[in-house]
Amino acid sequence: MAGNGVFYPVLGFASCVAFIYMSFGDLRLHYFQEPKLGFVERNGTQFMVDGRAFYVNGWNSYWLMDQAVEDHSRPRVRAMLQAGSKMGLTVCRTWAFNDGTYNALQISPGHFNERVFKALDRVIAEARRHGIKLILSLVNNLQAFGGKTQYVKWAWEEGVGLSSSNDSFFFDPSIRSYFRNYVKTVLTRKNTITGLEYRDDPTIFAWELMNEPRCMSDASGDTLQDWIEEMSSFVKSIDKNHLLTVGLEGFYGPRSPGKLSVNPEEWAGVLGTDFIRNSKISTIDFASVHIYPDHWFQEQELEDKLKYISKWMLSHIDDGDKELKKPVMFTEFGLSNKNKNFLPSQRDAFYKIIFDIIYKSARKNGSGAGSFVWQFLVGGMEEYNDDFGIVPWERSSTYRLVTEQSCRLAGIREGLDRPKGTWKEIC
Repeated sequence: MAGNGVFYPVLGFASCVAFIYMSFGDLRLHYFQEPKLGFVERNGTQFMVDGRAFYVNGWNSYWLMDQAVEDHSRPRVRAMLQAGSKMGLTVCRTWAFNDGTYNALQISPGHFNERVFKALDRVIAEARRHGIKLILSLVNNLQAFGGKTQYVKWAWEEGVGLSSSNDSFFFDPSIRSYFRNYVKTVLTRKNTITGLEYRDDPTIFAWELMNEPRCMSDASGDTLQDWIEEMSSFVKSIDKNHLLTVGLEGFYGPRSPGKLSVNPEEWAGVLGTDFIRNSKISTIDFASVHIYPDHWFQEQELEDKLKYISKWMLSHIDDGDKELKKPVMFTEFGLSNKNKNFLPSQRDAFYKIIFDIIYKSARKNGSGAGSFVWQFLVGGMEEYNDDFGIVPWERSSTYRLVTEQSCRLAGIREGLDRPKGTWKEIC
């Protein structure tokens, strides 16, 4: 009995050590064995890595940092990045912010939770380990994870806010200072696992200024344009290595009157955003577009929504080719499962349209540089799901569709008639 009494704690301790090891404890040991990742560069309408064109089949898992904080949820991060790698996906878009809420990275202006920062360190190190690059978004237009609402609240509580309007995020000098400080802190963060400052880590594909910015109090677009110009220049003054995008949904504004008819409806032209004007700024390296026909059209039939998606995508790719002369990435797209008579096969059809348009542009060396599913999860994450989320390996047809797109784009990049190396295993 005495022997058993000693054995169980030892076994428990060993199990605990094994769990910690499996949940990122081995990252430092394996750091120098990871795939060599080059920085992504831009050459006109194309992304380049190591001198070759780079087209993206990517996905969104906004929750990676949040899940990397706690021991019990941390294995989900590895599981998701490992699964992405197995599908041939190359870039994941995720949040590098959590402002003033539970497990906040930024507790208050200029005050950071080191425990949560270490979680972001883990995400970047784990992505590196699996050969996945990251688009890291720096703040939310929406209230989830704090967003611009939290910044305005902080300024108001400190007695320095000019206005209680959420849009004061874009014009209030104090709030602009808060955000600049946040950006500098993140970009110059030294990763406790890899030893690299974020701005020096090629694991990061690009920074995104804001998720889906809108400034509805100034439909002219001048307020948002001024903010983008200032913040993009600020990012570039700190980080010369990485690409930068705004985080736009892609709506055309008053400076593009000939394009307003491409918007889903009139409301989309008065949100204070202006796709071409915002994306043309010299310190912005590529344009972003989102695709949510279910949110944009309430009454249309699925067939009409799918026809519209082609028009929407081709218009923006044409902008990239001729007007912007920059890559265009469709950084979120999703089809809702709340549609009447929804079938998973409809989502496959939706994905296929998007994948085909990207592939056709890529084959012609066009600006259609990639797309990102919203959103992928692993099992047991119902509280993080919405009407767009999927566990990709739970539906074989969807898994196959995503993987085939990875292989098609890899074929263009590698010039492969027959896949070799890692791609041979995937394709």
